[in-house]
Amino acid sequence: QIAKRLLADINSRLQFLTDVGLGYLTLNRLSSSLSGGESQRINLATSLGSSLVGSLYILDEPSIGLHSKDTALLIKVLKQLRDLGNTVIVVEHDEDIILAADYVIDIGPFAGRLGGEVVFEGTVPQLKQSSKSLTSEYLSQSRSIPVPENRRKWNNYIEVIGARENNLKGINVRFPLNVLSVITGVSGSGKSSLVKTILYPALKKHYGGYSDKSGHFDALQGDMHLLTDVEFIDQNPIGKSSRSNPVTYLKAYDEIRKLFTEQKAAKYNGLKASHFSFNVDGGRCDSCQGEGIIKVEMQFMADIYLQCEACNGKRFKDGILEINYKGKNIFDVLEMTVNEATAFFKAGKGATEKKIVQRLQPLVDVGLGYVKLGQSSNTLSGGESQRVKLASFLAKERAEPTLFIFDEPTTGLHFHDINKLMDAFNALIARGHTLIIIEHNMEIIKCADWIIDLGVEGGKNGGDIVFEGTPEDIVNCKQSFTGKYLKEKI
Repeated sequence: QIAKRLLADINSRLQFLTDVGLGYLTLNRLSSSLSGGESQRINLATSLGSSLVGSLYILDEPSIGLHSKDTALLIKVLKQLRDLGNTVIVVEHDEDIILAADYVIDIGPFAGRLGGEVVFEGTVPQLKQSSKSLTSEYLSQSRSIPVPENRRKWNNYIEVIGARENNLKGINVRFPLNVLSVITGVSGSGKSSLVKTILYPALKKHYGGYSDKSGHFDALQGDMHLLTDVEFIDQNPIGKSSRSNPVTYLKAYDEIRKLFTEQKAAKYNGLKASHFSFNVDGGRCDSCQGEGIIKVEMQFMADIYLQCEACNGKRFKDGILEINYKGKNIFDVLEMTVNEATAFFKAGKGATEKKIVQRLQPLVDVGLGYVKLGQSSNTLSGGESQRVKLASFLAKERAEPTLFIFDEPTTGLHFHDINKLMDAFNALIARGHTLIIIEHNMEIIKCADWIIDLGVEGGKNGGDIVFEGTPEDIVNCKQSFTGKYLKEKI
């Protein structure tokens, strides 16, 4: 009798966790080991449990890490919050969540300088009628990400024997080579345990690299000799320095600096490539060390950043800024977007200009044409950083056969960006590489050559192989939740 109210409260709060698709988590799980999506959904469950009314909730991509089955539960929870008398604003690319909205505000039409306008606002039926919105075109199917006409066939593979990390039930899994494999399954089904905790560290060690200790498994076998390395393309920032940017990461800036040293005025003044660098003394502004901004440390508040008064934010000394190529100085070039710079340098006839375009093109191919050349790496989102890394591999002309592992590369991506991402993935495979992707997005799953579906559920009810095969076959697998949701896409 004493515990009755407490038990009711405990059961109610646990039910909220189940409602947001976190039923697979153990109660002693450390919060530091949770993904961003899981942490966000725990906060959501806490809000539901507190029964607050008259509040404004803002969620940034709550569908991250969620299978379509769990997204349906999330939508139900968001509607419950709304029905309690709250306002819910969601920043989202997931089709199901957009379609469940009462009101949609679409920003665009494109990204970067070509965006920033309200393209549409209204209800979902009105959005589908809109002619200006890219979102509308994909929702109404007038544009779509095409299903491949043929799936790539495979003969060679790498096999993990007896994988039993976390909830994996001692499974044997074959990962095909030279194709696009997608690892699917509901949240907590064992995808990360299999790929990130077992396969990646074991292969990294095999190829002589350093990695975390691998999870529990019996053996690794198959055609490892056909690959030379394994790369895990995560969403961590591409550079620790605030001066790091996409063009320095892709080595395109080396060629841009070389081009400026080839100009007559630069030769006359004896300027070298290092004078056009903001990483070393010489040509950069001495006051801000080539940052363009000055950091003012505040004792009890967040630091503030002010434009450098010596160079007016232009990062270089006046003598360097006087060197022009086709009327543009080095600062003007760094202020260009990748698309603008590609068009600008394409007009040039020299070998250096060709090299610059060659190195910038992969950024356009992965949908980052809107990013400024000089944009600091620490202002890029996780998804953008991941695509810069992908572009760096596309830029390598004669790369050795490598296995690339991606964990939810569609995070933060619109349908239009996913279309470009698929082109980049196909380009990597055409160069002899192998791709393994952990993904919930049906647009990527439908393009897979091979699907490995884990489950059936999450936690202790997961860890088994539900299905291995092509997208056409998984839709006929009655046990697979992925197959059920993929059916309407194929």
